[in-house]
Amino acid sequence: MKLLEIAVGAATPWLMAPVLVFTATAGMFAIQFPWLYAQELTSRAAETGVFRRENLVAWCIVPFDARRRGPAERVAMLQRLGFRKYAYDWRAEHLPTFDEEVRLLKEHGIELTAVWFPTELNQDARTLLSVLERHGVKTQLWVTGGGGPTTTPEERQQRVQAEARRIRPIAEAAARLGCRVALYNHGGWFGEPENQLAILEELRLPNVGLVYNLHHGHDHLERFSQLLALMRPHLLALNLNGMFPRGDQIGQKIVPVGAGSEDLALLKAIRDSGYTGPMGILGHTNDDAEERLRDNLEGLDWLLRQLAGRPAEPLPKFRTYSPPPAPLLPPGRMGLVPGKFGQPLEARPRGVSLPPHPALRDPLRS
Repeated sequence: MKLLEIAVGAATPWLMAPVLVFTATAGMFAIQFPWLYAQELTSRAAETGVFRRENLVAWCIVPFDARRRGPAERVAMLQRLGFRKYAYDWRAEHLPTFDEEVRLLKEHGIELTAVWFPTELNQDARTLLSVLERHGVKTQLWVTGGGGPTTTPEERQQRVQAEARRIRPIAEAAARLGCRVALYNHGGWFGEPENQLAILEELRLPNVGLVYNLHHGHDHLERFSQLLALMRPHLLALNLNGMFPRGDQIGQKIVPVGAGSEDLALLKAIRDSGYTGPMGILGHTNDDAEERLRDNLEGLDWLLRQLAGRPAEPLPKFRTYSPPPAPLLPPGRMGLVPGKFGQPLEARPRGVSLPPHPALRDPLRS
């Protein structure tokens, strides 16, 4: 290195910088260009972190698929997209082929991470458990609930106890197979994380936790980081979605990852929380499930490059979604922010930082 530096430097000093760049070791590169080196390390961390491809779970793609794929077609689709994990949702028409689906997943090395599970141990529940037991599959059972708001602490505690009584037989049946139960937020009283945590406290069972769904969490956006900190010790899975404030009220409930205004901030919060479990990628539309999953994967990759500190590139062109023509600001987010001398002077649209007109910058000066 030193001889090369002397030889080239003596003959053509102007060549020294590029030679040093291309002949430096990794350590020298880090010293000479620390910002690039740090960026590369951050990029690698993102690629191997909780958002890595092998940790992603395809979710809501059985009844939600314009192609109406069967088990073999679905497994082939998962392979094409690079998914190694899959959560099974279903309708009554799909249960007769669940055994075949589990067999094909095992043959192709795709993990059955979770199964959408009935709210009680009915015949459908027993069918699902029977197939899981026959194949020796240990998975998560995602169980939801509902209910309107409670009005007193006493009523809330009664609801917590009633829900714990409902969940307990499912959890015990799951435990016999080595499976876990995850309480699934789907709106309503049951969908509030604080209520789910109270149910867990009432149950005190080691195989019961939570699965959190962003597409059912629009009301939680402003306190998501705080909720995530509370849920994290119990969080068995987290399902992503493109998120706008009040998206469920403005026709933007199910949106590809990357299309939402809050997505990068949410990914940062998830990364910084220390959560390391499965990450769901949502279908849940009547489009071709493969195209919808591709949209989500490309949107996620687009965000991860920004999460790694790289400049933002143009948003991917989605196959199954058209971004709204104008910024979607919910009621209360659009309006004027008071300036130094009241709204008439220096007022500006909320969320936009613009310098005031020079004539209005300081009315005490000419």
